[in-house]
This record gives sequence, structure tokens and C-alpha cells, in this order.
Amino acid sequence: MTQDAARADVWLWRARFFKTRTLAATFIDEGRIRLTRAGHESRIDKPARPVKVGDALVFALGGRLIAVTVLALGERRGPPAEARTLYSSLDEP
Repeated sequence: MTQDAARADVWLWRARFFKTRTLAATFIDEGRIRLTRAGHESRIDKPARPVKVGDALVFALGGRLIAVTVLALGERRGPPAEARTLYSSLDEP
């Protein structure tokens, strides 16, 4: 079975932006993540909101602005090298 979407909190945790799903969910509940899908920008308001391949996410974390494009959904929370394959940074050359 192939997935076409993942919960926002799960994806952020798998991509290793947060140490726990609870931290990711709290961050989302505070309305601190913007999602752009098919040219339409919105705020992710619930941890269960789906994230799909091709979505762009923007959020501030640790004093840095992070802008990424979702490349894959992932099957698990793997090592950092595996997590980096789930996204590409929008500010990289």
C-alpha cells in the first residue's frame, strides 16, 4: 500500500525537525507552520492535517527560518541521513 499523504506532526518528526511527535503537534497547534500546496498558502492548524509530496512548508525554528519542499513521506523515523531525503531546502542554491 502506498501512501499519498502523512499527518503533519508525523512527517515533521520523521524528517527530524522535532525530537518527539508531541513537540511537533504543539508547534502545529500554535499555528506556526505555513503550507503551500498548488499555489494556495494556508496555515496548518491541526497535527492530523495531511502533508503531501510537493507541498512547501515554512516555519521558524531555533531562530532560523526553515523553508522546505516535501520530497517523500517516509516509512519511519530513521537516521539523519535518511531523514534528509524526505525534503529539499528552498534556500539552498
